[in-house]
Amino acid sequence: METERWVRRGLWLVAGTMLYNAVEAVIALGAGIRAESVALVGFGLDSVIELLAATVVLWRMSLEARGEEARRVELAERRVHRFVGVTFFALAIYVLVQAVWLLWTRTVPAESLVGIVLAALSLTVMPLIAVGKLRVARAINSAALRAEAKETLACSYLSLCLLLGLVAHALLGWSWADPVAALLMVPWLVREGIEAFESEDD
Repeated sequence: METERWVRRGLWLVAGTMLYNAVEAVIALGAGIRAESVALVGFGLDSVIELLAATVVLWRMSLEARGEEARRVELAERRVHRFVGVTFFALAIYVLVQAVWLLWTRTVPAESLVGIVLAALSLTVMPLIAVGKLRVARAINSAALRAEAKETLACSYLSLCLLLGLVAHALLGWSWADPVAALLMVPWLVREGIEAFESEDD
């Protein structure tokens, strides 16, 4: 069936996201801690959150792939959608607190070539994965997968903010660029968290 084909494609995309985010999280957190970069650590934590969100979305899609009854799939859909929304708020709070603290204490992060390369790679890879998941979400009418795909898009936006902040610090010596880049992530994260809960009530 056509729906089954879309579900299988969605499963592969979500599984691929999980693998990429696991590697991304390890690299970003390690490099961020070494450089004392709140933007890079925030990016790594976002990867961890995306990994958790993708895991529960994979569970929801596996139920449909196994032919579970519609009521159980719908219940899983609601739980997953709510979880994804919460993850956006959790990351926004962390990034906000850490960025403000670094600006207040005037902590100067070290340069991170690893972070720059990682951000550039994610900026290339994540939009492609997100578009694929959005197509599957439309095909199988899954709000949870759509929300998780938006979280993947958020990773692209965070990659851009991170890249700009790290490059500005490395080339221009703007130490404040790192926490400011992190703060640019917050409005997007909050908006997506709100939309996840609003769409659940539709």
